[in-house]
Amino acid sequence: MKILVTGKNGQVGFELCRALSVLGEVVAIDQADCDLGDADAIRALVRRVAPDVIVNPAAYTAVDKAEAERDTAFAVNARAPGILGEEAARLGALVVHYSTDYVFDGAKDGSYTEDDRPGPQSVYGSTKYAGEQALAAVNPRHLILRTSWVVGAHGGNFAKTMLRLAGEREQLSVVADQFGAPTSAALLADLTAHLVRQHVREGADGFPYGTYHVTAAGETSWCEYARFVLAEAQAAGKPLKAGPDAVAPLSTAQYPTPAKRPANSRLDTGRFRDTFGLRLPSWQEGVRQVLQQIF
Repeated sequence: MKILVTGKNGQVGFELCRALSVLGEVVAIDQADCDLGDADAIRALVRRVAPDVIVNPAAYTAVDKAEAERDTAFAVNARAPGILGEEAARLGALVVHYSTDYVFDGAKDGSYTEDDRPGPQSVYGSTKYAGEQALAAVNPRHLILRTSWVVGAHGGNFAKTMLRLAGEREQLSVVADQFGAPTSAALLADLTAHLVRQHVREGADGFPYGTYHVTAAGETSWCEYARFVLAEAQAAGKPLKAGPDAVAPLSTAQYPTPAKRPANSRLDTGRFRDTFGLRLPSWQEGVRQVLQQIF
């Protein structure tokens, strides 16, 4: 089996190269190998590799910058998944694509299910939702995995930023009225490998394709997440100027950004767990493992 992985240097792409390597030949690419904003380059890549599976974690993820670079975000997040889907359909290949909590407006009281109507509030969210639609329209053999607050030992993320700032400052202020589930890149990669293995075992007929919410279990705010990270760092003996007690809560209104963030990023993972019979560990468990690697 040949597996094409995009975004090999990103948080999820890096872990996918590890997790998928036991299933077959992994052909991993990054922006230097193929510009996902270039439709012709994407088609040429897929036709050259001729994969059995395409796994696409690559995305334009600069959420605030996307407000000013709409065309670039659209090309990578919205158009590219559709082109990958078209080329995969020609080959009869499975496409695994990752999406985001930002497809929702964040106004719901409870956790979002796959049946809830998307209402993205930012260019990033809008282009990611358009990418979901583009893929689903051209290739029925797809898995769209919506996730949130990705954290990994490789690449940049919120946890690493908090560790850096806590080493530089004696006081931190972090938004406390946005809620979600930090989800480790390694978990997403391992789950993806399980799904690809099941697809190979069961074949296309009857495989439960579609859109699923996949996050770690539980929920927290950005502020409490920051405090957890710094408490773990303290317990590991890392020198910090700001410990968990030095993290002050901020409201979203007190920390304006170019792109609007969803206040509620909680995703209901019941459909995924019931369909595939998998347990999703707590966000604390995943973040602790990532921090152990970083330390």
